[in-house]
Amino acid sequence: MDDLTHVNEQGRARMVDVSAKEKAARTARAAGFVRMAPSTVELVRTGGSKKGDVLAVAQVAGIMGAKRCSELVPMCHPIQLTGVDVRFSLEPGGVGIEATCRCCGETGVEMEALTAVSVAALTVYDMLKAHQRDMVIEEVRLLEKDGGKSGHFVAGGSSAPCGTVVAVSVSEKKGTRKRPVDQIELVVGSGVAGDAHAGSWHRQVSLLPDEAVDTMRSTFPDLGAGDFAENVLVRGLDLKLLPVGTVLEVGTAELAVTQIGKTCHNDCEIRRLTGTCVMPSEGIFGVVTRPGVVKAGDAVRVRDV
Repeated sequence: MDDLTHVNEQGRARMVDVSAKEKAARTARAAGFVRMAPSTVELVRTGGSKKGDVLAVAQVAGIMGAKRCSELVPMCHPIQLTGVDVRFSLEPGGVGIEATCRCCGETGVEMEALTAVSVAALTVYDMLKAHQRDMVIEEVRLLEKDGGKSGHFVAGGSSAPCGTVVAVSVSEKKGTRKRPVDQIELVVGSGVAGDAHAGSWHRQVSLLPDEAVDTMRSTFPDLGAGDFAENVLVRGLDLKLLPVGTVLEVGTAELAVTQIGKTCHNDCEIRRLTGTCVMPSEGIFGVVTRPGVVKAGDAVRVRDV
């Protein structure tokens, strides 16, 4: 019984003492899904639920759930969370939920992230139960955790290559630099909502490694996100080495790589300014296979090579 950390000498449950552990920055991501009829999804999309804005209420509920985790799960420590983010994606078969929790403390925040997802999912159900009773809450799971002695865990294999979104950008016209925005919405069958390159074709979303832009910043220090007309600027992942067909998880969305590089047309704005362009040699393109939202700080993970 000595090796059971949460059991005392009398064989009864206890909350383990973590006072000797060093404080460390810790992050955890969890996800879940509320399966429902397409007509119910449309109510969420259009705001037609009898109880009001489903996602706004569920988002606040998820954040509150993360903060109350230690009151709901007996052996969890009260944690001073430094950040909680709850996001949703509307899919034909239901509502996807993803929560990220952060802290600087002696123990991890996996349970806080899982609780956030669970409470958000329960709230989605409550907000919609007047329209559909047989909705199913499923696939509540840990996606990733980082920090502490146990190191970095990624569901499905921690050895998968991973990068980080530096910025996201859109433009109203082709051949021009894109402007950075807080977040972009990726739509199946179209691409980036509101972007000039969106459409039913194979180059719906463009990605560029920030390291490639670094090679030009010594000469053009003012180069920024979107200047090479990329939708997603990524750091830490050598995109051009990914073969066509690679599946990337970007934020809450998913992409399939369809093209590596491209032929640059001579009249693009950045080429006229700098005389060259890194997108043809370093950029990649893809189509949206799962809808979602992408913003700076999101992970970019290789799911299938």
